[in-house]
Amino acid sequence: MLGVLGAAAAPAANAAPPPAMNPAVNQAKTTPAPAPDFGPNVRIFDPGMPVAAIQAEVDAIAAKQVDDEMGTNRYSLLFKPGTYGSPETPLIIQVGYSTEVAGLGASPTDVTINGHVDTYNRCLTADNCIALNNFWRSVSNLTINVTGLEGCRSSANFWAASQASPMRRVNITGGNLSLMDYCTAGPQYASGGFISDSKAGTVINGSQQQYLVRDSSIGSWSNGVWNQVFSGVNGAPAQSFPNPPYTTLASTPVSREKPYLVLDSGGGYNVFVPSVRKDSAGTTWENGPTAGRSIPLSDFFVARPTDSVQTINSQLARGKNLLLTPGVYDIDRSIEVKRANTVVLGLGMATLTAVDGSVPLTVADVPGVEIAAVTVDAGEKNSPALLRVGTQRAAKGNARAHNGWSDPANPTTLHDVFFRIGGPHVGKASLSLEVNSDDVLLDHIWAWRADHGNGVGWTTNTADNGVIINGDNVTATGLFVEHYQQYNVIWNGERGKTIFFQNELPYDAPNQAAWQHDGVLGWAGYKVADSVRTHELWGGGSYVYNNVDPTIHATRGFEVPVTPGVKLHGLLTVNLGAGTLDHVVNDTGAAVSTDAVGVPSYVADFG
Repeated sequence: MLGVLGAAAAPAANAAPPPAMNPAVNQAKTTPAPAPDFGPNVRIFDPGMPVAAIQAEVDAIAAKQVDDEMGTNRYSLLFKPGTYGSPETPLIIQVGYSTEVAGLGASPTDVTINGHVDTYNRCLTADNCIALNNFWRSVSNLTINVTGLEGCRSSANFWAASQASPMRRVNITGGNLSLMDYCTAGPQYASGGFISDSKAGTVINGSQQQYLVRDSSIGSWSNGVWNQVFSGVNGAPAQSFPNPPYTTLASTPVSREKPYLVLDSGGGYNVFVPSVRKDSAGTTWENGPTAGRSIPLSDFFVARPTDSVQTINSQLARGKNLLLTPGVYDIDRSIEVKRANTVVLGLGMATLTAVDGSVPLTVADVPGVEIAAVTVDAGEKNSPALLRVGTQRAAKGNARAHNGWSDPANPTTLHDVFFRIGGPHVGKASLSLEVNSDDVLLDHIWAWRADHGNGVGWTTNTADNGVIINGDNVTATGLFVEHYQQYNVIWNGERGKTIFFQNELPYDAPNQAAWQHDGVLGWAGYKVADSVRTHELWGGGSYVYNNVDPTIHATRGFEVPVTPGVKLHGLLTVNLGAGTLDHVVNDTGAAVSTDAVGVPSYVADFG
């Protein structure tokens, strides 16, 4: 971004989705378990602890993390059900890099923090404060009753974050939610984010360039910059793209909320897996318990970064789910998820790093797998991919072969899965995410070829493509893909749907000759294959900033076949200060150049 064997018998591969359960009933049957050992970087807080002691702990972690953008520390701050802080003694949590803040209740209303859970701008100099690079953090499953602090800081709960910083299952009461930190010197820019299953009153978008809010409830939304998308949001602004740039869907075609840790009534730890919803709107929890199933922690292998892939795969083969405690895992061969309905859940931005060109994570041709809150980094030796879902099969004639194992009622789902090519260190991968299975749900993906950090350069952190979709009936709710050297996204499958797409073309192409193909200048950010007959996208932006050679052109931001079943809504391109993007989609849409930096070129509908 600018600035920026002995294995237990496995379920049948095409097994039906596990039955939904009433959480209260399920919890009553759970046998109390001793407190788990999640390792040194998970802090579990109890409402009986003195506020001062909790404050000291979270302040110490914030001091380490607020500027540690590319570091290896990872933290998960977990709060047991109860109330923390008070109007007289508020609890103020500042959330830095690689830090998760989460409640352990069945509902977001089970944990209340009287105070703030804030992310502020980083001030690079006294008069240059921005949130453009405030990545890799999260807040979830709690109520923030906004109180405390003084002056400007008391005016809202601030979540001035950008990519890979989700807010899920959060209930904001007592004050405003601001997605911009307006309390520092400018320019205060923020570059986009993701909210789901949350409730808030007044939301101040401020300088957020693009945003997706899904299946939530809001009182009001203050403004829009380039691209604001609302899907299944009660209280959302009306459809008005491009002025203001609001793309609004009354409901989300298919959705599934991320699994999360909960404490049952007996003090046992479980992972709750929400059910799939069709044509959903609003939160899962305001009108009763969230539908889903609860899995006791005893059914998980709780992994540490010191555990080998062989150990992890052995546990998966024995029928365990996988919980990754905070840290960086060196992955020299694939972690293989082979059973239907397996859950892989990361805590505290757990990170898998490819070693010796491995593909760190693969999912077999089975339905219902959940991969959640995992970051995957490329290593120094090129990997062919960083995560594969399903097996790519040879085409039969002119039609792609299908694996036959998918289940639209029980989609394999990726939530908050992030990819990095460079940034922390040199990284190389031909492709970040490959989806070969049908009926997959991608719920908030950020695939990032680094534009800053360590190991960054056109011939250093090499990566052709960010995401390739070969499966049919794949839905993406929140697809952020940036800086790859060829097509950022290639969509080969039929009946694909994308709700919100954000893209920046690569900054660092050395010259036009290095970045062109087949007589076309540059590469589009979003490519729907010529063979595709049905595809739909709502709310998409592609941005150009060729700062190494500002004379470079890209012919188009989006490239799609012209056929009645391919429809795009709410498209734009923007120039961020260098280079030229000639068209928005195919040969439609005006160019963006340095003649009007930051002024979008819009195409409201195409196809």
